[in-house]
Amino acid sequence: MPTLALTNFNIVVSVLGGWISLFGLVSYLLKERFYLSEALISLVAGIAFSPHAANLVRPLDYAGSEENIDAITLYFTRLVLGVQLVLAGVQLPSRYLKKEWKPLALLLGPIMTAMWLVTSLLVWGLVPNLPFLHALAVGACVTPTDPVLSNVIVKGRFADHNIPKDLQKIIIAESGANDGLGYPFLFFALYLIKYIGDGGVNESGGAGLAIGLWFGETWGYTIILSVLYGAVVGWLAKELLHFCEERKFVDRESFLVFAFSLALFITGTCGMIGSDDILACFIAGNVFTWDDWFRLETLDEPTIDMLLNVTIFMWYGAVCPWHSFLENGVIPIYRLIALAILILLFRRLPFVLAFYKKIPQIDGIRQAIFMGFFGPIGCSAIFYLFITQEFVITLNPNGGSALRGDVINLQEDVLVIVWFMVICSVVVHGLSIPVGKFGFYLPRTISRTLSTPEDLMSFQIGGRTIPRSRSRDLTAANTPTESRSVSARPVFRIGGSIITEQATATANSNGAIKPKENIEMGSRPSELELERLADVPSPSLPNRTIRFPDEEVPSDGEPREPRSGAINEP
Repeated sequence: MPTLALTNFNIVVSVLGGWISLFGLVSYLLKERFYLSEALISLVAGIAFSPHAANLVRPLDYAGSEENIDAITLYFTRLVLGVQLVLAGVQLPSRYLKKEWKPLALLLGPIMTAMWLVTSLLVWGLVPNLPFLHALAVGACVTPTDPVLSNVIVKGRFADHNIPKDLQKIIIAESGANDGLGYPFLFFALYLIKYIGDGGVNESGGAGLAIGLWFGETWGYTIILSVLYGAVVGWLAKELLHFCEERKFVDRESFLVFAFSLALFITGTCGMIGSDDILACFIAGNVFTWDDWFRLETLDEPTIDMLLNVTIFMWYGAVCPWHSFLENGVIPIYRLIALAILILLFRRLPFVLAFYKKIPQIDGIRQAIFMGFFGPIGCSAIFYLFITQEFVITLNPNGGSALRGDVINLQEDVLVIVWFMVICSVVVHGLSIPVGKFGFYLPRTISRTLSTPEDLMSFQIGGRTIPRSRSRDLTAANTPTESRSVSARPVFRIGGSIITEQATATANSNGAIKPKENIEMGSRPSELELERLADVPSPSLPNRTIRFPDEEVPSDGEPREPRSGAINEP
């Protein structure tokens, strides 16, 4: 007899497949018309399906324990970051890292260091009883910008119409590289916490050993090795794919998913040797398209990264410790909100404004403000959150189960602050563009609605006189026909740079336009004159078309957004 099998697997697959299908049906409307990010929409969906709401997605039932949930979240985040960073490297033009090393060095050097220090100072100042070394660790987690959330400003209709290509490329390169370069900032703090956090009671060696490990293990083994490994694997993959494609060994489907499989391979192998798989994936992706061949071949091909992005943020919405924001022993909610606002405002924006003149891709202060504000905090912050917690667990004297007294609260500190910053960044950066668009159009709409008839003039398009006067229905109904005035101002075609005297004389000879003195005396044209006025061809230049800012049409015929809203205006 048939029975319902309401297993966790069936429920999760049904919810995930149904949501992605529904989202796909209206994805263009949401992303290209309303400019909503898929991360924000998926996060809201994850909350709705989580145990906090519909209880359809129950992570604790699947994992069995909180520790297993943390492990799943870490591995899932590594997978998404690996795929996204290989694709970010593939998107960059040929030899981009070599050609643009100066602006990238500025963004990844002094600007990223300043972001780390200012964030750490804000955390230290607003979180009660937090040691400064702990604040440095928390600040390092939220310093890198997120490549997944950056997609909203480097892909899609808004980016195509408003963001210059050079600015898009430098944003992609920065978000890809600084994700992997978060390791030095984080482990500088963690090694100092380990060796001098408790005054050297449980660990000998002091600050000298901590700095030595930071240079040797973090910079040497983690960073430099990952760069070399990513470059070698990316070059070998490029040569092998060239060789097989020239000999027709590879089909189109396998060709398109090659970058995805490369990301999986690098993520797994770097994880086994304990190196920086995030940075290795980005370097491999860029070296893989060093000659631009693979990028141009797959320029307009669909990718499966959208599926991963939607799924990961649904998972974040389901596993986020929402209750910890209100009930924790770290920071009260009002301080937590103030901290999030200050970090979003001062973590990145002041330093981009200070150095933007040295970055050729940023043209003007408006673009500098835009790039400084859009430094989202997302998957990379969650990744470093769990890296920090894994490190803190090892700080147990004599291999016991109890943590050292100086780091008992560090896990909760990082958990509450980093998760809250990720949620705030997803919401703020996900809504910034639609709110900005609404703020741009709202004053114009109100102005047009409240405009009086006297403010609007008639104009002529293609030989037809279009009245712009819009009298109120009540006034028109109560006004006698003979007392209604019709504007007798000269009518010219908009867009012509010069109206010749000959064209004006022709119009006057046809009786279309009254002399100036008659207009000033208030004479009214007769109905016959008005009919002849509509038939008079207007003086115009050939091939000139009236275009208003919100009606610009490109060569491909698809409407564009108003140029006045573009950030690359002077």
